[in-house]
Amino acid sequence: MGWITGVDDVMLLLCTVPDEQVGATLARTLVGEGLAACVNVVPGLRSIYRWKGEVCDDPELLLVIKTVRGRMEALSQRVEALHPYDTPELIAIPVQAGLEAYVGWVREETAPR
Repeated sequence: MGWITGVDDVMLLLCTVPDEQVGATLARTLVGEGLAACVNVVPGLRSIYRWKGEVCDDPELLLVIKTVRGRMEALSQRVEALHPYDTPELIAIPVQAGLEAYVGWVREETAPR
């Protein structure tokens, strides 16, 4: 098993959520529908941000979503439909390299059924 470089289709998406219930619902939906291969739900975030002219300081969780570029549009539509925020955070980071078996697994799990 070795590294594969030049990965141009595997993506990491970051999404903050207000609580464990929302995080678990989103994660299970995205994985269950084949839009993501895996979603890590990371507790313990503290987000300080400006919203509608006010500085906010809120506890949140972070979803680390593994998917492929071709599933991002459908995935973003599901997040927007299920997320309680008016403007959910959803940003994408391209994967430049990864273990070949893991990259293959992400591709396999997110292939249209």
